[in-house]
Amino acid sequence: MHHVSIKPQWSIRRPDGGQLPARLIDLLVDVDEHGSLMAACQKCDLSYRHAWDLVRQGEALFGTPLLVMTRGKGSKLTPLAEKLVWADRRIAARLTPALEALASELEVEIERALSAPAPVLRIQASHGFAISKLHELLAREGVPVELKYGTSLEAVAALHGGDCELAGFHVPVGEFQGEAARHYSRWFDAENQRLIHLATRRQGFMVAAGNPRKVYDVADLARPGVRFINRQPGSGTRYLLDLLLREASIDSASIAGYEQGEYTHAAVAAYVASGMADVGFGVETPARQFKLDFLPVQSERYFLLCQQRSLDTPLVQRVRALMDTPAFHEAIDSMAGYRAQDVGRVLTIGEAFPELAQKPAAAPPAPPGPAARRATRAGSVARQPGGATASRAARAPAGRAQAKGEPE
Repeated sequence: MHHVSIKPQWSIRRPDGGQLPARLIDLLVDVDEHGSLMAACQKCDLSYRHAWDLVRQGEALFGTPLLVMTRGKGSKLTPLAEKLVWADRRIAARLTPALEALASELEVEIERALSAPAPVLRIQASHGFAISKLHELLAREGVPVELKYGTSLEAVAALHGGDCELAGFHVPVGEFQGEAARHYSRWFDAENQRLIHLATRRQGFMVAAGNPRKVYDVADLARPGVRFINRQPGSGTRYLLDLLLREASIDSASIAGYEQGEYTHAAVAAYVASGMADVGFGVETPARQFKLDFLPVQSERYFLLCQQRSLDTPLVQRVRALMDTPAFHEAIDSMAGYRAQDVGRVLTIGEAFPELAQKPAAAPPAPPGPAARRATRAGSVARQPGGATASRAARAPAGRAQAKGEPE
């Protein structure tokens, strides 16, 4: 299968027609990453003279410097150049998953035009780094895949409607598992569907290095002056956050930024790293990529839902064979916050979610009044060395923060 690659490209123009040089943004990104213009030239395969010419053109366009050169200390971006670099990173973080999915669709269409129709594995999934890695490795092995990203709910609904062979969704481990499973259960068919376990991962708070706003739990999101960036409505991550807020009796209306959402974990991390928010909620991998601190809150399992009859089809067999390789396990374990625990294990819905066989629990009691809530919070969020709450620190092994639902 032919490989299609789509990269986001953006430009800046003045009203008089002046335009930012096409390669200048890439050059500034490399200066930021490598600390000097010379190292950036080597990365971009540009001559030093050409690189300086691009910088001067950009400075002429804006009427202000983009680089500060210090003898013996390399190059430093000016505040404007930093804004340009972070704009580029936010664009890539927000658009890359959608462009990957579009490229996957185009690959299938091109293959259909070039040869006789052949079976294609259709995957609809909540975006995550394990499913992205699976798609990447399947493409390397020439497995024809049409990948579409959406919410977890959209994915399981698509499988129910016959619009895909594999549906990727995630469910928290522990106290929220039963309720989350019931959230998807209208699309489940316990007799005819099976679950393939893809990975375990951690969700938590992404904050600037050093956690300057001292955010340790969901109650801190409601503090005055704390700016939050959420995931989009309908996403599984936002659903998990809502469960945590309800458990802590926190009104989402008290959180500055709750209604503003990004469509990927990487976009949330980029938003925080650019200084536009103090804290975001998502998986650990992009937090580390953007040099943020990460405070684990909740462990999850990520599953691929399929029809039982699909397990023995050639394309799904190739997926399962790939998931069983040491290389795939190493790829999952190499991503911060992910674990290759039980990768490839096939479960019935009842085995994965025994709570579905039980009657739903009674509705939670009404939230306590302000005085009781303050007293509860005072007792439950006493700070511990290392930034964990008292209850979480009591469960966590020494020297390592622990998420809810994570094996002790």
